Amino acid sequence: MNGNRLGHVLPLVIVALACHDGSGPGTNHHISVQVGTAVTGHLALAMSTSFQPGSYDVNDFQAYPGAVTPLAPLKPQHIRIQSGTDGNPQTSPTTWDFTDLDVATQPVLTVGDHSPEMQLGQAPSFMYDKNGHLIDTTFQQFAAYAAQMVRYYNTGGFTAGDGKHASPGSYPITWWGIFNEPNISNLTDAQYPALYNATVPAMQAVDPSLRFVAGEVTGDQFTIQNYLPGALNGIKARVDVVAIHLYSVCNQASNDASIMTLVPIFAQSVQGANAAAAVNPVTAPAPIWVTENNVNADFNLGNGVSACNGNAFVTDPRGSSPFFAGWRPYVFSQVGRAGAQALYQWSFFGDTQFGEFNRTTGALQLSYWVDYWLARLFPSPPGASILQTSNSDTTDVEILAVRNADSSAVVMVDNHAVASLHDNNGHGAPVAVSLDLSALGSFHSAQLITIDASTDPTTGPTPTSATPTAQMTVSLVGYGVAFVVLK
Repeated sequence: MNGNRLGHVLPLVIVALACHDGSGPGTNHHISVQVGTAVTGHLALAMSTSFQPGSYDVNDFQAYPGAVTPLAPLKPQHIRIQSGTDGNPQTSPTTWDFTDLDVATQPVLTVGDHSPEMQLGQAPSFMYDKNGHLIDTTFQQFAAYAAQMVRYYNTGGFTAGDGKHASPGSYPITWWGIFNEPNISNLTDAQYPALYNATVPAMQAVDPSLRFVAGEVTGDQFTIQNYLPGALNGIKARVDVVAIHLYSVCNQASNDASIMTLVPIFAQSVQGANAAAAVNPVTAPAPIWVTENNVNADFNLGNGVSACNGNAFVTDPRGSSPFFAGWRPYVFSQVGRAGAQALYQWSFFGDTQFGEFNRTTGALQLSYWVDYWLARLFPSPPGASILQTSNSDTTDVEILAVRNADSSAVVMVDNHAVASLHDNNGHGAPVAVSLDLSALGSFHSAQLITIDASTDPTTGPTPTSATPTAQMTVSLVGYGVAFVVLK
């Protein structure tokens, strides 16, 4: 969203983010923010969400067929569908069963841009040895599997030993991700490009119009810096996107302050991914997508055991509590400034730790409304010009101000202020943010949208009218985000 000046009758949106010094709840911490008109960069960050057919999502659309209805208003672009070993449609060298995969895929194909990313996360289970390594190190077996997947969705199907298999839907799948988190899936940074170079041409031979997502690595910025350059440098086949996964922690015991402190490192990870892509002319033009993002990557490995540390698994509610309303907009601002062009929720269906739609209760979560408003107030394409801001407390407050192509503008301020260094899913600290909008001109009307602990997850926030003035104050009682829309 670009524009030369702000018209008096066009909308301006303001979003405010803040983080406290950890000294205790106390009274409102007063923060001064001045919004200028100088352009300092470009924001082109699309929002999306994810599914993982198999034991995670296999029954979700059957249990909640109405869940398709709230999916479309999220305005998700290229929804990610991850096909792993669990729920993989190829059940043996000669047999296939697409039932589990299509329970999620077919509803998603009817939503939004009708163009999901099918992420071939893992090979069928029979292709692995007992230690979890692919048996065929030429990767031709995986490439053949991938080519059949394209035939199923895009060319009318294929015939295997157990008969004909063809997608029941009318939409083809153009976007394909090649393997999931190879850096923790027994592929070296030399083996990954070999797999990629074998797989992509086999798929293109079936459908030359395909687009491809490479990388899909997970970990901290050091993992991305150490694994991704080698993994991308050897790629010769087509690459349209380079993807990374960003989680703050893998331990529910981590306190709020440490999680908030890690958010700027996400920006460094995006920059590291860009640098890794730049080493290869094939990958250099590719944008960076964050195709998985949430607070805590841990999950129940089975029998109540943590996948990350082997101890008892503890659900982390910060993926859907008011903490998320302070955390996700902060992430959005940081990775958007760093140049990421997509930010994916992990995942649409989930529980209090993950997801926008709770599969246990059948209800929307607060995380849904955070993603909903980020997508609506910062739509991409076309993107927007980032405006210069002055902030009296850069530790506690994240400010993101943009001007749209129609000369409207958006200023984002989010409260990620931690009340106590000991808080774990705490309430956050209260802040009062004074906005100086005088440089942007005058306005005829204003609207306030707030997402915090008082927001009803069923209905979301209710926009309220406000009087537009050159000086406006937004108060947040704890973790949360406020949007002021000016016309």
